[in-house]
Amino acid sequence: MAQRLLDKTKWIASNIDNLRHEPISPDLPDLSKYAVEDWRIFYSIDRNDHLVDIHGFIRQKELRS
Repeated sequence: MAQRLLDKTKWIASNIDNLRHEPISPDLPDLSKYAVEDWRIFYSIDRNDHLVDIHGFIRQKELRS
């Protein structure tokens, strides 16, 4: 699963302009998430430096507890 998350993270970075980046909360307008099976990748985009900052990988069930 670690390799799949890494591959998907690279894919997000390569397709940044083709994805909708909806904020996860009004309190966190720059933080988005992407689902990979039961995992969530939390990331933000720094368009000035052309970077995708990964903030974490969390299982969906851990978000609910």
